[in-house]
Amino acid sequence: MKVLVLNWRDPRNPEAGGAEVHLHEILRRAAACGIEIVQVSQACRGLPREEIIDGVRIIRRGGRSTFNLGLAAWCRRNLDLDDFDLVVEDLCKLPFFSPAWAPAPVLVLVPHLFGTTAYREVALPLALYVDFLERFIPRVYGGCRFVAISDSTRDDLVRRGIRRESILVSPCGIDLDIYTPGATPCVEPGTILYLGRIKRYKGVQTLLQALVLLHGRGVPATLRIVGEGDYRKELERMTDELGLRDGVVFTGFVPLDRKLHELRTARVAALPSEKEGWGLTVIEANACGTPVVASDSDGLRDSVRNGETGVLVPHGDPAALADALQAILQDDPLRERLSKAGLAWARNFTWDRTADEVIEAMRETARPGSQR
Repeated sequence: MKVLVLNWRDPRNPEAGGAEVHLHEILRRAAACGIEIVQVSQACRGLPREEIIDGVRIIRRGGRSTFNLGLAAWCRRNLDLDDFDLVVEDLCKLPFFSPAWAPAPVLVLVPHLFGTTAYREVALPLALYVDFLERFIPRVYGGCRFVAISDSTRDDLVRRGIRRESILVSPCGIDLDIYTPGATPCVEPGTILYLGRIKRYKGVQTLLQALVLLHGRGVPATLRIVGEGDYRKELERMTDELGLRDGVVFTGFVPLDRKLHELRTARVAALPSEKEGWGLTVIEANACGTPVVASDSDGLRDSVRNGETGVLVPHGDPAALADALQAILQDDPLRERLSKAGLAWARNFTWDRTADEVIEAMRETARPGSQR
């Protein structure tokens, strides 16, 4: 079986996030099964125009802001589209509308859609553009099979007009050999961890406001912000304005060993995001023995079992966020209970299971007789 994969970013793109990890973990296992994978993604300075990663042929073309605009024409000119048995479109940034131009059946992977979140994340013209394109999804993709990474994403698709019976829900996995509590876990008292891309919609600004409240209550808390993104400078400005410079550390991007150290030593992790596809860092934290406080929002209410593996709070409510963080920071039995349940919960999610489910969907969706 030969598969064409369309995704805005490849795994080596500096801006690659959880959606790219999710896709590549599936694709590399599909390649190991003998499926021929050709992935077309955005070109990126410093990366070759073409390379093979874990058996997946990566072709890079187009620019950061224009990749979707010329994708169909480029594929028609440079690829024999009739030679593919299946197209997998990762509908993560903007739709490529592949069912309108690709002759092979299309399987659509959806981490999450922007919806109204776009209006709070980007400038109005771009938000209108994103919203406009997403409105065509039911019309163009209505006959396709979908894979959503959470019940929340499935429900969003259904609200938009996609048939529920055409959607498989397959959550993200993690590598349970890597994400563990470690041999000698040493939790740092008072440490709150935010791990992820630094974007406006991730809600770190609410976390800063919650930290102010904690300090006002006499709670000796420190916030570590691990990751990079275009909202970092604004958050650093807010940190200074709120008088939090001594209580907040921006680490930037860190390698895996440092990431594991941060996850294992934090007293509690926080993800106050407005919307997620699933919440991969939630499960990574749980697998390292760290409970999570998160917004009660799409995706996160799927990955956090409220009151069992972590705590969900109303999105954008600094007081509620501070209350939940304070409880875990100061109540040892509560943290221990959440930590143990989180470890058990995280064991349900492996990349092998996720890949098996999606590869089966790929085989079922591909052209008949393509299982060669």
